[in-house]
Amino acid sequence: MGFPANGSSLDKPLKFLIYGRTGWIGGLLGKLCESMAIDFEYGSGRLENRESLVADLEAVKPTHVFNAAGVTGRPNVDWCESHKVETIRTNVVGTLTLADVCRNKGLVLINYATGCIFEYDSDHPLGSGIGFKEEDTPNFTGSFYSKTKAMVEDLLHNYENVCTLRVRMPISSDLTNPRNFITKITRYDKVVNIPNSMTILDELLPISIEMAKRNLTGIWNFTNPGVVSHNEILEMYRDYIDPSFTWKNFNLEEQAKVIIAPRSNNELDATKLKQEFPEMLSIKESLIKYVFKPNQKTAQA
Repeated sequence: MGFPANGSSLDKPLKFLIYGRTGWIGGLLGKLCESMAIDFEYGSGRLENRESLVADLEAVKPTHVFNAAGVTGRPNVDWCESHKVETIRTNVVGTLTLADVCRNKGLVLINYATGCIFEYDSDHPLGSGIGFKEEDTPNFTGSFYSKTKAMVEDLLHNYENVCTLRVRMPISSDLTNPRNFITKITRYDKVVNIPNSMTILDELLPISIEMAKRNLTGIWNFTNPGVVSHNEILEMYRDYIDPSFTWKNFNLEEQAKVIIAPRSNNELDATKLKQEFPEMLSIKESLIKYVFKPNQKTAQA
């Protein structure tokens, strides 16, 4: 469904207000806007400070607002386990405040959320191809990070101006970025090998800009169709990038000994997004086209 932003997107040129300047997705969004000649500014307000957000909206007068700010924890989500109030302040209070301020102004908020709020279960067994849909209730509460994200998604669902994009295990063509899922797993001593839904940012971030133009709202599984396993990605890495690359696997029980909070593994059903954007590639096709081909170092893969 769409949220009629007072016709603002129809009768004046696009102007985006983006939160998350220092974040990975926020930075990529700015570069995309530059390449597409879309006028944009980064928000300077703190998400949990309502007055500062109102001031940003007054100053920038955007047609759409993007929220790529949030606490994911550094170096990983385990940080959130010991910083619960800070996590709530940004991920719950901040995000809700931004949504509320945007609603008062009749503005669509594109909110980059997470799909790490589900885990395989008896109704969605691993390897079955049955993915979690947009309307399914989150069933993963293993990490405090995921718990706050499920909480805020449930509350945001009441805001008819919010477009919630469930991102999972984001990947980009920049293999030097430490937040890139591929970069992470190539640097681990050992990896688990579980098929998951993932988000190829090079393909899907431009789609999120198009979603803003269409004033789409509601919850969207923001992943490429299908699943890919850790080993399949590492095999592609070896075939395209580094023929000498090797890795070791371990199981979930062994992984649990080296992480504080459990990690979410799931398949999200991307049918809704695929119907809106039929040209979207499956996860393995997207990986090859947007990530491995552009970075190819081997003579032939």
